[in-house]
Amino acid sequence: MSLLDRRTVLIAGVAVTLAGCGDSKETGSTSTPGATAPTSTTPPPSTTVPTTTPSSTPSTSAPTLTSTAPNWNTFASSLKGRVYLPSTSGYAAAHQLFNPRWDSVRPTAVVKAANPADVQKAINFARTNKLVLVPKSGGHSYVGASTIANGLQLDVGALKDMSYANGVLTVGAGARLYDVHAFLDRYGRSLPTGTCPTVGVAGLTLGGGMGIHTRTYGLTCDRVVSMSVITADGKAHNVSASAESDLFAALRGSGGGNLGVVTSFQFATIPATKLGFFRLAWPESQAAAVVRGWQKFAQSAPTTAWGNLHIDAKSNGTLSIRVLGVSTTGDATAAAAQLESFVGVKASDRTLSVKSHLEAVRYLGGGTTSPRQGFLAGSDVLKGPMDAATITGLLGAVKAAARAGTPASAILDPLGGQASKEPAGGSLWPWRGALAVVQWYSSAQGKPAQTFIANGHRAVRSSSAGGYVNYLETGRAVSSYYGGNVAKLQAAKKKYDPTNFFHTPYTLS
Repeated sequence: MSLLDRRTVLIAGVAVTLAGCGDSKETGSTSTPGATAPTSTTPPPSTTVPTTTPSSTPSTSAPTLTSTAPNWNTFASSLKGRVYLPSTSGYAAAHQLFNPRWDSVRPTAVVKAANPADVQKAINFARTNKLVLVPKSGGHSYVGASTIANGLQLDVGALKDMSYANGVLTVGAGARLYDVHAFLDRYGRSLPTGTCPTVGVAGLTLGGGMGIHTRTYGLTCDRVVSMSVITADGKAHNVSASAESDLFAALRGSGGGNLGVVTSFQFATIPATKLGFFRLAWPESQAAAVVRGWQKFAQSAPTTAWGNLHIDAKSNGTLSIRVLGVSTTGDATAAAAQLESFVGVKASDRTLSVKSHLEAVRYLGGGTTSPRQGFLAGSDVLKGPMDAATITGLLGAVKAAARAGTPASAILDPLGGQASKEPAGGSLWPWRGALAVVQWYSSAQGKPAQTFIANGHRAVRSSSAGGYVNYLETGRAVSSYYGGNVAKLQAAKKKYDPTNFFHTPYTLS
């Protein structure tokens, strides 16, 4: 399927910041004693780098030494991983994110950490030299929050070792989602995650993590039983429901890059069972009925049933209306029939299938990897069912994009079920009582995409409780991603990062 279709077939949980190919910003990795052979490869040895003030463009000539710049040589030699400056070969590739629109952002340096000790050293070095540090895992943040001009980008992608024992996965926060699922499949286990294969597990988890298992097993963050995290003072913590429980709860939903850099997770896994799939499509004339029926389905379907609604702008000026659904019972017949009964009209196109765990992972992710792609996106969390006027406005926003020739989608992911329940140990993910998350997505660039997203926000304003932190966007108040948990998260920020070391336009303050 095409890149746009893959993203609109299923785009969930996201994402370092941010789920589709969405991810947030925070990251890392370790492995437990007696673990299975790690999936990662040994990173290259430390690179000696020139002590230089980075210029705006890479230089192939010998840099001019300066006594005022940070001592990059000493720093680099202390690491097992590698440091890249603009004058270092490989810098251009090292600082890239998933979205090419952020390629012009040039960090002062990129640190590719090889282990948690490198993460500690990078944080201490940045603090000493008054450099802003941003962590990067998969690099899928919608606003490019895992890169920064004139600051230090800390890439923990090499921290991706995995081990499994007694139902628990220990995984480095740099691991990618496809690799996690492929590893767990050996043991007949899985995790509730998003679908984009190259999203980093950390960004997705720290912001919540939505996907096809959300209603049956909860969010990705709900399955975390412990985390290793390094805070702004360079100290390592192992947090859980019984150890620094306030930081543990805050990290389960606060988004990446706010409170520290997570280096590894332990997850309570779920069974990797066969899944029943249904794909239903209706003509545009039934669009309002489908939205109404889908809302009833999101409220009333059993927790074993999940389905997200796609309203896509077609190049001929019309709308595509479809639902991709999953039943964790292994048979989607009843779930599809229930949705059609709520809509009140049989689907004009109807497909049922059954897939194994790894077949489903590949199908939903469009394969085992994902090429870089430019896009703009935003979100709204629906606090409850939309009324008729709001539904008309939502459909109108996508229709306006279709008429303008702007590729655009409104993708509605249901919540409820297990996701409505706070997990043991607590979580500060704020939207437990919400109906769904709407993602506004466009592969267009510039004003056409911005106009579509703005129109979408305006259309559902009366039903919106805020935004999903893994779908960050520019120009939106940070507090809008945290609802009633803002004060608790700010208290955790003050306690664990009192000097506001981790700060960008998208972080808590």
